[in-house]
Amino acid sequence: MPFAHAAAMDFMKWLNSLDELLYEVMSWLLFFPLTLLRSVFRPMGIMAEIDAEAALPDDQRYKAVLSPPLFLALALLLAHAVATALGQVDTIILSRHGLAGLVNDNASALILRVIVFAAFPLFLAARLVRRSGKKLDRDSLQQPFYEQCYPAAVFALGLGVGTSLSLDHHSIAATVGHCIVLASIAYYWLVETRWFARVLGISHLLAAGNVFLGLLEGTAFLIVVAILFSG
Repeated sequence: MPFAHAAAMDFMKWLNSLDELLYEVMSWLLFFPLTLLRSVFRPMGIMAEIDAEAALPDDQRYKAVLSPPLFLALALLLAHAVATALGQVDTIILSRHGLAGLVNDNASALILRVIVFAAFPLFLAARLVRRSGKKLDRDSLQQPFYEQCYPAAVFALGLGVGTSLSLDHHSIAATVGHCIVLASIAYYWLVETRWFARVLGISHLLAAGNVFLGLLEGTAFLIVVAILFSG
């Protein structure tokens, strides 16, 4: 009987865990598009909101939006889903050269892409911290990094979807894909320029230069990873 009682208790705990997990995952279906819309049309607003929530306890943050790293990961997952729907296969998974041998399924490929695209908010956040005169450490970097994840997710989604469409054999789809890629780059640069100018209190021209250097660092990291995983 004690064994049966313990088994029943374990089963109830499992059901409670499943209930929480199911609600969490299903809530993504609502809050991902809401977060995406706000990130596209009100990027400064959502970044300012995340900045204001920095003083709140962890359980009171991100109630109306997805958390930054999760939003970035889901954006990349959606971009990968579009590529799969178009019949495209991840070249890293197909390759067996260099470090690509470590990436043998969609899950590991997604993790790699999250790390690569997270480099953009990381380098931009580090530049923000340094230019603001603060000491760069794990504590001072965390909040700016979280804020940067929202425009980075829009950039990653647009770049991924646009690239997939540009590789399509239909000329119209390819043209639309190229336009999405260019629009994503322009969006990212403009949003970051406005944010740097606002946070640092500098001119938009100087802010654009700082953003360019940050994006250059992120692109360099992307190129290095591409070389390592292509052999």
